[in-house]
Amino acid sequence: MSSLYVSAVTPPPSLSQPALWFLFQNSRLLVKLSDDNVEIPLLFSPADLGLIPLRQQYMGYIDSETGPRHCYCGEIASEIQPPPGMIFENIRTLYSRIQEPCFWIGGRAIQIVDWDRTHQYCGQCGNRTQNHPQERAKLCPTCGLTSYPRLAPAIIVRITRNTLTGPKILLARAQRFPPGMFSVLAGFVEIGETLEECVRREVNEEVGITVRHIRYFGSQPWPFPHSLMVAFTAEYDSGEIRCDQSEIAEVGWFSRDELPRTPPPPSIANLLISDWIEHHALT
Repeated sequence: MSSLYVSAVTPPPSLSQPALWFLFQNSRLLVKLSDDNVEIPLLFSPADLGLIPLRQQYMGYIDSETGPRHCYCGEIASEIQPPPGMIFENIRTLYSRIQEPCFWIGGRAIQIVDWDRTHQYCGQCGNRTQNHPQERAKLCPTCGLTSYPRLAPAIIVRITRNTLTGPKILLARAQRFPPGMFSVLAGFVEIGETLEECVRREVNEEVGITVRHIRYFGSQPWPFPHSLMVAFTAEYDSGEIRCDQSEIAEVGWFSRDELPRTPPPPSIANLLISDWIEHHALT
């Protein structure tokens, strides 16, 4: 799908072609199974499938050569069965099975659905909220409190060092990872903390070393459940590795030729590791 997604909150007055509907039942997305493909339903309305969302939100549109393909999201009651030929699938399992633009729009959709469900009432005065007419927000008509979708920034960092036996990358297996799966370090930003301070703190807390030459690499939305991953590179400075056993099961320095299993694309962890591999393939 060659496309450019444009976020918007005001739906069109009418649809000239079916829209993409990202319909969730809890955290599972309704998808259509077609041969080996997994597709998002194209509908004028969920009623076309006999479905009535508990709530729905307009998301925006995909700008393509054939005109705007509008996108909606909504929540389906937990007792509803999927239509024939469709299933409710955990969005994580769609990581490599669905077109990448649809995966990322689906990630945006699940965060909007979660925010819509959990902000029906004002957190300050308890009255019913309304959708803000100009932006993605809930507005309390009684006290005026405005509530936006939650976003939790997190850092992810690739740490490298040069040794007598060649360049090495630091990889760790988190306690929640399956056996054999390693990745770069990551952690959530705390209140009052810069991103660079978070890199230093997380690295020291998790593996006991200090780093230098912290450089920005890139960023990626990560809808599990509502993170923004901000990626950095850094160089080893000092200290001996020690694991924070509450979070890290294993950690070590790895050369390019002895890498363990690492996260697949299109994760930014994969991009960080692949970029390092490609750089040292040329040296």
